[in-house]
Amino acid sequence: MIHIFLIVCSLFTFSAHAAVQDFCVADLKGPDTPAGYTCKPAVKVTVDDFVSTGLRFAGNTSNIIKAAVTPAFSAQLPGVNGLGISIARLDLAAGGVVPMHTHPGGSELLLVTQGFITAGFVSSANSVYVKTLKKGDIMVFPQGLLHFQVNAGGVTAVAFASFSSATPGLQILDFALFANDLPSKLVEATTFLDDATVKKLKAVLGGTG
Repeated sequence: MIHIFLIVCSLFTFSAHAAVQDFCVADLKGPDTPAGYTCKPAVKVTVDDFVSTGLRFAGNTSNIIKAAVTPAFSAQLPGVNGLGISIARLDLAAGGVVPMHTHPGGSELLLVTQGFITAGFVSSANSVYVKTLKKGDIMVFPQGLLHFQVNAGGVTAVAFASFSSATPGLQILDFALFANDLPSKLVEATTFLDDATVKKLKAVLGGTG
């Protein structure tokens, strides 16, 4: 009986392992849903689906925030689809800043590899956690909380941000308020800013209303 029991157990174990799907490489021709992309047929998967060389190169920081984020999310690295991980490169020119923003889909771990970055986040209790990071330092930003990064030196800073999601999402607070058609009167009422300031910021960020 013991031998039969062991044989049955081994068969169940084999079946369980056989049913496990090793990966779900994103089919970028399909829809991007809250659960991720659908899986590319296994016969069409190649090693290139699991490799990205895009983070070798500095991003273009010639913009209003003097910053560039180069992502390796599902859309750029299909192999991370469904794995709950992703990464991005952050380049901050002198004077560069990533304004207050959130990642609704995942937590972030930032590793500084060059320069100095002052980074921080605000908890739901409005407690503030700020630290100036240098090469080799890391900082964690919990999912959904407002956080920021500012170049704290006179040279370009570089960091790599890993996420607990293949599609962490991004919403920048300044852009949400001033880079769309949300009526100025509503922005003024909800931020306590005066009309002139709101219109000035909308003009800078390309908003209307």
